[in-house]
Amino acid sequence: MSLKRRNSGSFSVDDDAKPDLSPMIDCVFILLIFFIVTTVFQKPPGVEVSRPEARLGSVLEKNSILLAVTAESKVFYGGQEVGVGGIQNVVRPQLLEDDEMPVIIQADANALRGVVSDVEKQCLEAGVQRNKVTLATR
Repeated sequence: MSLKRRNSGSFSVDDDAKPDLSPMIDCVFILLIFFIVTTVFQKPPGVEVSRPEARLGSVLEKNSILLAVTAESKVFYGGQEVGVGGIQNVVRPQLLEDDEMPVIIQADANALRGVVSDVEKQCLEAGVQRNKVTLATR
């Protein structure tokens, strides 16, 4: 509705007027861009592992460091093989951003237990809190 001035000094209402939706559309696009930019994406380990079955389960946290140990006992992070010796180089920079960030180890059911144990030790030596290192299961 818009108001029009008549010659007599009073106002009349124009029923054909529609509100301008451009500012609202601009706000929606700005919010959409904001949410896309501020979304935190989780970096997958990059390899598929066959994890063992779990007796009890719990939900994984969204912001976490995912390490994968394959059946050949190779350690991967973000699709790249880092080896047991490279774990601290991967974990430490992320702990600088969030010192309570959990580490989730996705170990294949056929991976050597000693290698999985070494991965956990390297995470603890890098500064991860003991209760923040988790072994993922199905």
